[in-house]
Amino acid sequence: MTRLLVLVATLLALAFPAHAAPKGGKVRVLYLDQSVGFVHAPVMPPKASNGPTLSEVAMAEIGARSGAFTVRSTRDAGTITPETLKNVDVLVFYTTGALPIAPATWAAIQDWIESGRGGFVGLHSATDTGWPYDGPGKTYTAFINGKFAGHPWTQGTPITVQALGEGSEPMNQAWPRRFAYAEEIYQYADHDPSKVRVLQALDFSDMSLKRPWFVPITWTRQIGQGRLFYTNLGHTASTWEDPRYRQQIVDAVRWTAGRLPGAAKPNPDEQALWALCALLAYDGRSPAEIEQRAAQLTKADPAWLREAAARTAALRPLWPMKPDSDRAPFDAAYSALLAEVLANSAD
Repeated sequence: MTRLLVLVATLLALAFPAHAAPKGGKVRVLYLDQSVGFVHAPVMPPKASNGPTLSEVAMAEIGARSGAFTVRSTRDAGTITPETLKNVDVLVFYTTGALPIAPATWAAIQDWIESGRGGFVGLHSATDTGWPYDGPGKTYTAFINGKFAGHPWTQGTPITVQALGEGSEPMNQAWPRRFAYAEEIYQYADHDPSKVRVLQALDFSDMSLKRPWFVPITWTRQIGQGRLFYTNLGHTASTWEDPRYRQQIVDAVRWTAGRLPGAAKPNPDEQALWALCALLAYDGRSPAEIEQRAAQLTKADPAWLREAAARTAALRPLWPMKPDSDRAPFDAAYSALLAEVLANSAD
């Protein structure tokens, strides 16, 4: 499947032109690690004091050792104001729950990013974050393009991560194109493939714990003249100590600040193909058969391909969450979709 997806990506994906990179000085980062919901270990204050969290220390080290950015950390979103943004280049969120961000401030943040004056990096539980908002622009969930919808892959679960396309994006260079790892991985609701460029995703072809839908790991987004980067990685302390994760943070900060080239053009067709390959992997098809059928699926009508991928995403809410759950709705929808995909991928 790997070779085929590289070929497909080459045909389907085009790089989004990078806007001009600002000159001079280190990127000024404001790091928010406030937990209104679940408190992850990397953002948990020491029990004996209210000193810096593990991730605050790590962010300071990453910035200092790379020389790429300076960082100021806060655990209070209320300290972010339109005035604060004048002295910031990139916001980095490792957050949970309904943050105390005033509507006027969220509107100002979106304007700051859209104008190209600022960038945004979301780490791990930044997608387990959100609050009511009906002002100008987007809700936070629509902005980051995904909402936590469970993590079947809990801490320490073996996973396989693979770069989409040729794996040549600067924000992927710290990692091998395909690698085994152990992390807590989210799946998402409200993920719109047409809005983002997915860079890395779970490859179920050799994973024991599979799901018949697409699970992205990292993505980029162009918002006006500004940029957004998100990675699901970062749940564990060991990930924060991983030099590859640290380098990806450096690259993400530089990219969102406009100081590193890279793509943000959405790749929905590639994401759709990955979703259908996930469906085939869940059905127990071998990597060789998945690759063969994927070759046939690239010849299918693109509108059908996207619609079928959307139907894999619709399987997630039907998933039987408990042993005694009624499996009938999921089984019926899954079986019907699988039959259609098999028919459209036959030689």
